[in-house]
Amino acid sequence: MTDTITASVLGTGIMGAAMARNLARAGHTVRAWNRTRAKAEPLTADGITVTDTPAEAVRDADVVLTMLYDGPATLDVMREAAAGLRPGAAWVQSTTAGIDAVGDLAAFAREHGLVFFDAPVLGTRQPAEAGQLTVLAAGPAGHRDAVAPVFDAVGARTVWTGEDGGAAGATRLKLVANSWVIAATAAAGEVLALAQSLDVDPEAFFGLIAGGPLDMGYLRAKTALVLEGRLSPAQFAVTTAAKDARLIVEAGRSNGVRLDVAAASAERLERAAAQGHGDEDMVAAYFASFEEKPPTD
Repeated sequence: MTDTITASVLGTGIMGAAMARNLARAGHTVRAWNRTRAKAEPLTADGITVTDTPAEAVRDADVVLTMLYDGPATLDVMREAAAGLRPGAAWVQSTTAGIDAVGDLAAFAREHGLVFFDAPVLGTRQPAEAGQLTVLAAGPAGHRDAVAPVFDAVGARTVWTGEDGGAAGATRLKLVANSWVIAATAAAGEVLALAQSLDVDPEAFFGLIAGGPLDMGYLRAKTALVLEGRLSPAQFAVTTAAKDARLIVEAGRSNGVRLDVAAASAERLERAAAQGHGDEDMVAAYFASFEEKPPTD
């Protein structure tokens, strides 16, 4: 195939917009669609064509990239796109969709003659904007050259988990990784809340663990967002993290595993969203520790 492709990006939130920009910067022709068109309009400054419908966005595309809220939303949008889909096109499904939902999406791909890749990504806003995501991918080896330009543009590394995208091997690995991210973020928020409630300077805690096995760059980065009031724009939003936490709990339950930390984290994230923090960074679950406003210095 040629070095440049025509790609469509369906869903231009935090991640999708960054991925679309990186595809355009790599020299590819990019068309994008978002349910709320106004949120996609800034992409036109990057040479990206914003369309009114999913079907317009995918027409004649070599690769369709979906980065939407969840599995059902992705399936609905692809049904809207069906009239414009080209049989033989590759579909890179990057939504964190859940194991069962990936099976449904793969079935849709088969019905419409698409080459399906289950390809969620690891990373948040900053690595997405820098084209430094880690792509977790599953799909047929014989068609990987077709999606290589996409993975090269949006990511620094691709980890292949198998040849059957419908088996959700990449999504399974993503859920395991996200279970750690969500647990670590919840712990970061709780340790900060406890320190403040006990009138302990958080810096005293950070000094205590500095340089030892309990120290963690992620802990410091996430708590800094709270302490410095930098929760917006979100690296990974509370509402999205809550959705992912529920998918993790369900994946465990379906396979005979009780995930108490993930379940509690989902409740904390949902409580923070109800308090008005849904669009803030996921560490804003910190606020769920307080029935009223957190203590101030």
